[in-house]
Amino acid sequence: MLTDIRCRNAKPLAKPYKLTDGKGLYLEVKPNGVKAWRYRFELREAGKTKESTFAIGEYCNAASGETLDDAKARRDGGRFTLSEARDERTKARALVKQGINPAQSRRLTRIKRELENATTFEAVAREWLALKDWEEVTKTRRLQMLGRVVFPKIGALPVRMITPAHVLEVLNAAAKQNGLTVAAEAKRTMSAVFELAISTLRADTDPVYPVRKAIPPNKTQHKRPLETSVIGQLLRDVERHGGRHETITAFRLMWMTLCRPSEAVEARWDEFDLDKAIWRIPDWPQQEDFPDFDSFHAETLRYHERLDREFGQIIDRWEAILDGRDPNQPEKKSAEIIKGPWSAQTATRLSDKKERQQ
Repeated sequence: MLTDIRCRNAKPLAKPYKLTDGKGLYLEVKPNGVKAWRYRFELREAGKTKESTFAIGEYCNAASGETLDDAKARRDGGRFTLSEARDERTKARALVKQGINPAQSRRLTRIKRELENATTFEAVAREWLALKDWEEVTKTRRLQMLGRVVFPKIGALPVRMITPAHVLEVLNAAAKQNGLTVAAEAKRTMSAVFELAISTLRADTDPVYPVRKAIPPNKTQHKRPLETSVIGQLLRDVERHGGRHETITAFRLMWMTLCRPSEAVEARWDEFDLDKAIWRIPDWPQQEDFPDFDSFHAETLRYHERLDREFGQIIDRWEAILDGRDPNQPEKKSAEIIKGPWSAQTATRLSDKKERQQ
């Protein structure tokens, strides 16, 4: 059997030569000074016994004071001491006994590792997002959140290599820099991405689960309802505001019908039946608790009749109620209407301010 001193003192000759250790392991000394570990084995294939050689790596001495991490990095680089080469021979012999070629096994392991490294968290996250049947604006917002909060920290990591410690770092940074709401959204999104990775055999566990309660829960803060005493002042402020007609009209539609902002802004003349006092909103949720139309209050009906009188001459020309929302009109930016100089939220803040001053 070989000793470390003999391996270290082996000198190169004009031709390669072998120093045998036993059980198929030997050290090949090449003329250029390289000392390479080899394992010779026999494998039976197709009824025939075939001799092959498995290249373990190069011989080296462990540096003084070498840590476990340093030793692992050295072995990953293909450099082995005598005792480590014997360990590799034992592993290779075990594969041969199972009829597996150790060289082919290492090649498959390398390919698998390369595929895992290519399967990064960001790649799986984008795949997960593409599978969602969300509106594009929703997908864009979620992708922007991932780009700000998650991808800079773990986006380039192989999804299988991400640990709870990585996730905790993301959550703590998000809670501190972006707030609990964003941190909670990041936590839900990361867990969903890992769920997809697990279902497609690209990850084994969800590292979000162990740290799911590491950040405090986000407390939903609901907008306070308007009290009866401030409603009148709010409506008087609307009348005196003098903002754009489109903004005032959108607010009044929301106030009178409690519709969504998008439904008010995108309302069309053909959705209204003033004779029956009905506004049929397209794509209204078809559930028992939600009818497919809004019945007008008397005040709402009078307001729409006034709109009909004042703007009746353009109904045949334009389909949308609000200026700038019709395909036949010159294009205007939606922000001019949705984020105009005055809105329902502005009115609420105005009422809050007046109430504090009283």
